[in-house]
Amino acid sequence: MSEPVSDEPVGELELIHAFTGPMPTGVSVSHTGRIFVNFPRWGDEVPATVVELRDGAEVPYPDERWNQPRDDDDPGAFVSVQSVVVDPVDRLWVLDTGSPKFQPTRPGGPKLVRIDLGSNTVAQVITFPPDVALPTTYLNDVRFDLRRGEAGVAYITDSAVAGPNGIIVVDLASGASWRRLHDHPSTKAEPLARFRPVVEGRPLLQRSAGGPPTPLTIGADGIAISADGSRLYYCPLASRQWYSVATDALADVSASADEVVATVVHEGDKGTGSDGLETDDAGRIYLTAYEHNAVLRRRPDGEYESVVHDPRLLWPDTLSVAVDGHLYVTANQLHRQPGFQQGRDLRRKPYALFRTRIDAGPVLLR
Repeated sequence: MSEPVSDEPVGELELIHAFTGPMPTGVSVSHTGRIFVNFPRWGDEVPATVVELRDGAEVPYPDERWNQPRDDDDPGAFVSVQSVVVDPVDRLWVLDTGSPKFQPTRPGGPKLVRIDLGSNTVAQVITFPPDVALPTTYLNDVRFDLRRGEAGVAYITDSAVAGPNGIIVVDLASGASWRRLHDHPSTKAEPLARFRPVVEGRPLLQRSAGGPPTPLTIGADGIAISADGSRLYYCPLASRQWYSVATDALADVSASADEVVATVVHEGDKGTGSDGLETDDAGRIYLTAYEHNAVLRRRPDGEYESVVHDPRLLWPDTLSVAVDGHLYVTANQLHRQPGFQQGRDLRRKPYALFRTRIDAGPVLLR
């Protein structure tokens, strides 16, 4: 008897690295092809929260000392890194949550750190005041526009699990920062009545051992900047909706909260829960599709298409467009963690870093 027809993959995935230790989240690729990855301290043993992949090895970056914090509020070391991003002029920025296991933050822990890739040394550390990085804040991902102000601005999502979500704006010259869209509905997780995600054929809920299942509460997560820098796209993790806001409003310190909100656009239903967002210099927007083991893309004409769909893409997390014409994506089985599986760890190593050719480059606002 012949085998039944099965799901057909879309696109081609090239395995770049297999991870046999802790689970990765972020990835970024320098203009010269160096690959950086981070591992948040969510419960796995994490020897280094930021590494560079060198000849197949995961090397602590920029060194071992920066990966050995004295405490959760250490401003001179990485506490628990969620994202690494190479900026338009080929510098690496490290986004440190200061929140291992999603614990409350303390000043000095949450920070944005710039590393000079030529000398492999830390060149700038930006920490956040307590009214910007709240005790509940979870710094998730970051994008840059270096044309604004003296040295540019950074936009960061706060995906707090049990607190107000929003966007944090950073002036890179002064280190000053401020919150935007604070607790705005567009930044918040949707209730279970409106969003019930299904991953690997099973409804996805937070399921602690011995406790009742509860809906996902993770808000503003994915973030991407338009090719012309005029719009910032963002989406809650627990939603199929996504939004954009005018960067002119975000970056204007004098703009009122209402003036910023007035520029928010509902970008529609993207048909899937998404963790990561990214853009390319051809004006296309990429969305991870954790419910479908896929990466989607919205074209400038508004139509969606599948870039890749593959059973190995078990929870595609972070996207990174590189100057080599490829889209890089981590797959880390996040949904198989004990917190979603009634205390059982169903992850099966290795986790993976893939890439696929897209024939476009990154958005370089410089």
